[in-house]
Amino acid sequence: MKKSDIDYLVTIVPFLLVSALVLLFFIFPSQASRLLGGIRSLLNNSLGIFYLIFGLFIFLLSIYMAFSKYGNIKLGGGKKEHSDFAWGTMMFTAGLAADILFYSLCEWMLYANQDRISSLGDITLWSATYPLFHWGPIPWAFYVVLASCFGFMLHVRKRTKSKYSEGLRVLLGSHVDGIAGKLVDLTAVFALIAGTATTFSLATPLLSQTVAKLFGLESNNILTIVILLIVCIIYSVCAYLGIDGVSKLASCCTYLFFALLLYVFFCGGHGRFILELGFKSLGNLADNFLSLATYIDPTGKSSFAQDWTVFYWAYWMVWCVATPFFIGSISKGRTIREVILGGYIFGLSGTFISFIILGNYGIALNVFGQANLLKMYNDSQNLYSTIGTIISSLPLPVIAMILLILTMITFYATTFDSITLVAASYSYKDLENKEPSKRIKLYWSILLILLPIGLIFSDNSMSNLQTVSIIAAFPIGIIMILLIISFFKDADMYLNE
Repeated sequence: MKKSDIDYLVTIVPFLLVSALVLLFFIFPSQASRLLGGIRSLLNNSLGIFYLIFGLFIFLLSIYMAFSKYGNIKLGGGKKEHSDFAWGTMMFTAGLAADILFYSLCEWMLYANQDRISSLGDITLWSATYPLFHWGPIPWAFYVVLASCFGFMLHVRKRTKSKYSEGLRVLLGSHVDGIAGKLVDLTAVFALIAGTATTFSLATPLLSQTVAKLFGLESNNILTIVILLIVCIIYSVCAYLGIDGVSKLASCCTYLFFALLLYVFFCGGHGRFILELGFKSLGNLADNFLSLATYIDPTGKSSFAQDWTVFYWAYWMVWCVATPFFIGSISKGRTIREVILGGYIFGLSGTFISFIILGNYGIALNVFGQANLLKMYNDSQNLYSTIGTIISSLPLPVIAMILLILTMITFYATTFDSITLVAASYSYKDLENKEPSKRIKLYWSILLILLPIGLIFSDNSMSNLQTVSIIAAFPIGIIMILLIISFFKDADMYLNE
């Protein structure tokens, strides 16, 4: 590809912005933390309701799209490019990074002592239910709705620019080729970088601690950075190999993931409790889904919705910059109905099984007195060491640690090599159905790892890391609305042709 094909503005500006943020977190960590806290407070208090309304709207829209005339639209001619299993594993692993393992093991602990949970009654039940809600239908609705829009753009309308701005062409016309399109793409790239930074910075310390414990090393920032760089090398190599490399790694990741779950379920000694609590929490979610989706405390006495539901919807929204593009690109030959329902089947199956087995195992340890995990976490405020106690409680914990390490690494690699492929597309004015060059993919592989390294040197609190996603999600939400309007306008024209 010629150098003239490179979109230097969208390629260089993110690098300058990320470099500035890394320096800010490295040189002024406490000031940066205060700034993030102030911004989060402003967004939560002023705009928290926007995220909640938007999330419920997208879920209802996904149901409408699947069972209306739009669901019959086939994304391109010919046969399906991938088997259902390969398609489902790529969708699942690209849509969920290694943080699903982190949150599956600890999220119930973060809720158990919240006033919101105690006010609902059964703390054990609601601590197991809320994670299923925050990783359930609404988050996956973000993915499948946008994947349908992008799949239509790529495979039906045959547009070759895999960018957010291109999805607005029907609505904005030639303006997408000017400053408006550049602003949309720059916003999308920043959101993507924010999402990857949040994921890496939250989950990598768990990987670092597990590696340190397994090999008798000291767990510190240097080890965490080394692990980040190793993961970067792995997903860079896979990105070099293209979509075939992603498919093979996704299958490997899926096998490791379920091997870990089966080991915990069958060897942990609490299989019956895990199943019964999981079954009950699924019913509880179904019974209370609408009230959970609309819950917010207008008096301001409880900030649970802002601290958790708003964060999660924002977190999934920033990942919509890349993941739906990837899902749309691998969905050629499928109908929109298949994409939406398949996304729910594969996505929800994986996330629910993960939280039910890993989360409920930790709850079982706490309920039956084998380990007072809540007290341990409340006293230390260290999630990673508390998770370490959960892993160590298993028979032959070395096996569990090895499985956890391998699964997290392959999750990271699968997620981020697919994201690298999408992000690299933003560096081109028009790819014309070709893959980005290896140099551009390497550039984005490195860029995506810089901000997480910078955040390691800041006050690496969960609140600060979550704020990065919340800030980036608001403009992305507005763009998503425009993308959906553009899709329906274009789809109506297509159906009337």
